Amino acid sequence: MRQLSVQDRERFGGAHGELGQLGTYRRLLPYFWPAGRGDLKIRVVAAMVCLVFAKLITVVFPFAYKAAVDALTGMPGEAAPELTATVLVVVPLAMIIAYGAGRALMVVFTQLRDGLFAKVAQHAVRALAVQTFEHLHRLSLRFHLERRTGGLSRVIERAIKAIEIILRFSLFNTFPTLLELAFVCAILAWYFNILFALVVGVTVIAYVWYTYVATEWRIEIRRLMNEADTEANSKAIDSLLNFETVKYFANERHESERFDSSMISYERNATKTYTSLAWLNGGQAAIFSIGMTICMVMAARGVADGSMTIGDFVMINAFLIQLYIPLNFLGTVYRDIKQGLIDVEMMFDLLSVEPEIEDHADARDLEITDAVIEFENVRFAYDPERSILKDVSFTVPAGSTTAVVGPSGAGKSTISRLLFRFYEATSGAIRIDGQDVNDVTQATLRQHVGMVPQDTVLFNDTVLYNIRYGRPDASDEEVFEAARLAQIHDFVTSLPEGYSSMVGERGLKLSGGEKQRVAIARTILKGPPILLLDEATSSLDTHTEQDIQTALRQISKGRTTLVIAHRLSTVVDADEIIVLDEGRIVERGSHGSLLAMDGLYASLWNRQREADEARQRLAEAIENDPTLVEPGDVADRVRVRVGLP
Repeated sequence: MRQLSVQDRERFGGAHGELGQLGTYRRLLPYFWPAGRGDLKIRVVAAMVCLVFAKLITVVFPFAYKAAVDALTGMPGEAAPELTATVLVVVPLAMIIAYGAGRALMVVFTQLRDGLFAKVAQHAVRALAVQTFEHLHRLSLRFHLERRTGGLSRVIERAIKAIEIILRFSLFNTFPTLLELAFVCAILAWYFNILFALVVGVTVIAYVWYTYVATEWRIEIRRLMNEADTEANSKAIDSLLNFETVKYFANERHESERFDSSMISYERNATKTYTSLAWLNGGQAAIFSIGMTICMVMAARGVADGSMTIGDFVMINAFLIQLYIPLNFLGTVYRDIKQGLIDVEMMFDLLSVEPEIEDHADARDLEITDAVIEFENVRFAYDPERSILKDVSFTVPAGSTTAVVGPSGAGKSTISRLLFRFYEATSGAIRIDGQDVNDVTQATLRQHVGMVPQDTVLFNDTVLYNIRYGRPDASDEEVFEAARLAQIHDFVTSLPEGYSSMVGERGLKLSGGEKQRVAIARTILKGPPILLLDEATSSLDTHTEQDIQTALRQISKGRTTLVIAHRLSTVVDADEIIVLDEGRIVERGSHGSLLAMDGLYASLWNRQREADEARQRLAEAIENDPTLVEPGDVADRVRVRVGLP
C-alpha cells in the first residue's frame, strides 16, 4: 500500500525526472484518446489533419511571395510593352492574392483545429477533475486529518490548468514547430543549397540549447515561487477558516505577518522570474539573428552571382521569419510544459495514494435485523508505539442506549471512528448483528449508522440543503417534519428567508445550538437504525444542552444508540455506562451503581458537579452585578456560556 506524506504531495515541484515526465505523458494519453468515445477520437484525427494542412500551407505560400517579387523585378526589357504591362499587373496580383489566400487558409485550418480539439481537451479536464475529486473522497480519514486544505486545493487547481497548457503547447506548438522546421530545411536543401539547411539547423539547435539551459535555471526560480505561493495560500485559507479564533485573540497583526513572510519569498522569486526572462529573450534573439544574418548574406551573394533571384532572397527571409515566430515562444513553451507536467504529476501522485481502508473483494452489504453492536477484544493504535484501545469488549443491545465516558485521551472518540470504519481495529472484532464491519461495504455500513458529532460543520448553502443532506431525495415536507422533531422548525421559519437562508461557511451564521439541531434534523431524516452521538452537547451552554438532549432522547427511541459523552449529566439515563481509562474499560453499570462504586466515574461526576455549581454561582453573581464583567462580546459570551439570557 502506497502512502505518501502530505508534505511530499504539496511540495512536489522540481523533484521529478525526465522518466517521470514521460510517464506523465503516457498517463495523459488515454484521456485524449478516450475508450468508448468514437466521437472524440474522430475529433482528434480531424484536428491533426487540420494541423498538418495548416503547416503545409505555411511553407507553401512563401513561394507565392517569391513569384510575386520575381514578377515585379525580373521582367525582360525587350518584351512587348503591352505584354510586359499585362504580366506586371496580372502575375504579381495573382501571386499576391494566392499569398493572402494561403495565410487566410492557414488561420482557418488553425482555428478549425482548435475548435475540433476543444471538446476533447475539456472532456479530459473534466474526467481528471472528477476522478481526483472522487479519489479524495475515497481516501482515509488519516490522510484528510493530516492534509493542508489550501495547499491540496492549489495542487488540484494547478493540475487542471496544466492539462490544457500541456495540450496546447505540446500538440499545437512543439509538434507543429518541429514539423515546420523539417519542411523548411527540406525545401532549403532541395531548392537552394544544403548549406542553408545546415545553417538553419545549427541555429535552431543552438537556440534550443540556450533556451533549455536558461529555462532550467528559470524553472528552479519558478518552483521556489510556487512553493511560496502554495504556503501563502495555505496560510491565508487556514487563517480565514479560523476567522473567529483570530478575532478572539486579536491576532490580526500576527496573521498578517505570517502571510507576509510567505509573500516576501514569493515577491523575491517572482522578481527573479521576470528579470531572468529578459536574459532568456535577449539570448534567443541574438542567436536567431546571427543565424538569420548568415542565411541572408548567403542569399545576397547568390543574387549577386545570378544563381538566385530577388524572390529567392525574399522567400528565405519569409521562411526564417515564420520559423522564428513559434521559436520565440520556445522558452515559455518548454517552461510551461515542464511545469505543467510537474503539476499534473502532483495530481497523478495524489491519485496513486491508496486508501488506508478499502472494501474487501468479497465485501457484502450490511443487513440490519436487530441493530446489535458488539466490540470483542478490540485493540487499536494510531501509532504502533502508542496503544489507544486495549482489549475493549462490550455489547449494545438492540434499541438500548450505551454511553462511553472517561477522561480526555481515554479513547472514547476512537470507538466511534472504528464503528464507522474510518480506521480498522489492530485486533479483535466489531460486529453489527453478527456481521464484522470489516467484511461489509463501507457505503452500507455508513448508511445504517447516523452520527451527531461534537463539532457540527455545515455546508455553505441553505438550511434546507443542509438538512436534506441526510437524505438527498427527501421531499420538502419530510425535511420540515425532521426539523420539527429536532426543534428547529420554528427558528428557521422565523428567519427572513426561512429554509432558503444561507448558513455561511462551516455554518458560522448559526449558533452552536442551532447547528446541532440542524445536525439532529438531518440524522432524523436519514432514519438510521443505529445512532452515534459523539459528545454532541459538550460545547453547548446548559440551557441549550437541555433542549438538545430533549431532541436527542426523542430520536434515539427505538434505535440502538451509542453515546460518547464528556458531560456525565447527559448520560444518567443510559441503560449502561462504560467508563474508559487509558484505553481500558475500568467500570461499567448504571449511573446509580457507578456512583455507589465510588470509583473513577464517581470522581468525574463529583468534579463536574462542583464545576457546574461554580458556574451557577458565577451566573448568579453576574446577574446580580453585571459590572463584574466588561460590556461587549466577551461579556455576552460569558452570559451565554453560563445560561443567562
